[in-house]
Amino acid sequence: MADTNSNNIFLSPGPHFSGAVKTNMIMLMVVASLLPECVMGVIYFGLPALVTILVSVASCVAFEALFQLLCKKPVSIGDFSAVVTGILLALTLPSTIPVWQTILGAFFAIVVAKGLFGGLGCNVWNPALIGRAFLFVSFPTAMGSNFVTPYDAVSTATPLAKPELYTNLMDLFKGAHAGCIGETCIIAILGSALFLLITHVIDWRAPLTMVATTCLCTFLANGFDVNAVLFALTTGGLLFGATFMVTDYTTAPVTGAGRLVFGAGCGLITFLIRQYGGYPEGVMFSILIMNSIVPFLNKLSRRKYGYPLIKAKAKEGAKK
Repeated sequence: MADTNSNNIFLSPGPHFSGAVKTNMIMLMVVASLLPECVMGVIYFGLPALVTILVSVASCVAFEALFQLLCKKPVSIGDFSAVVTGILLALTLPSTIPVWQTILGAFFAIVVAKGLFGGLGCNVWNPALIGRAFLFVSFPTAMGSNFVTPYDAVSTATPLAKPELYTNLMDLFKGAHAGCIGETCIIAILGSALFLLITHVIDWRAPLTMVATTCLCTFLANGFDVNAVLFALTTGGLLFGATFMVTDYTTAPVTGAGRLVFGAGCGLITFLIRQYGGYPEGVMFSILIMNSIVPFLNKLSRRKYGYPLIKAKAKEGAKK
């Protein structure tokens, strides 16, 4: 950020917004975009899904406030970033997860992945995914196999774990299958993505390259089978991760070129884990791995920032 009355340049961590747009307004728009996923999750999975969402949000906000008070820092829960983290974490969890595990995941998301690194804008990895990764590794049964089908609460496998059980693409598109709370309804996710793109809250580069890379690799690896591509698109957390996770301001590259590489890397790793790995889903691991090399991508695709550069360009334009 530059001081327009002098040549001083002030450096600060992301997220960076131009004009009069404030962090809390951006976060509120993200919250609004997540409401369809929350509603559909509650419709499909009932009261347990609602409890998980409310507990996750309340825990994230409480942990952020308590941590900042203990560290004698200003309490910044008014920026709604903790609310966003809480919703994202809840939507990537199964509705059957115990309440105490949801609280533990929120602790890791807010305190370990965010607070200990300096707070909003200083974290290296996406906080919600760190919380989910901790739960996934620590409680594999609750996170990896204890899913229920919508409406009837009968335990079953997810489409990626047992693809032979799911042959109706329309059911997959609507979200009428076992899975995490917010990742099943593709219609809701596409609506959220469109809203965020139209309002310029997210950039198109990373989501597009992530989805395109996953689809292309799936198409080539499965003998040019279009159905395999459609199955990859409508199952797991691919579209959810592409919409809400790879577009995170803090943990994604700041340059357009960097975002293209970042998204392509996420898509490639997702495909490799799905196709050849031991886990049916690879979105979480792919994004966290690519988060780790974001500083390198920023350095490779770096550009100059600040008011002096803008002023120099204005002078060049005046000379012409």
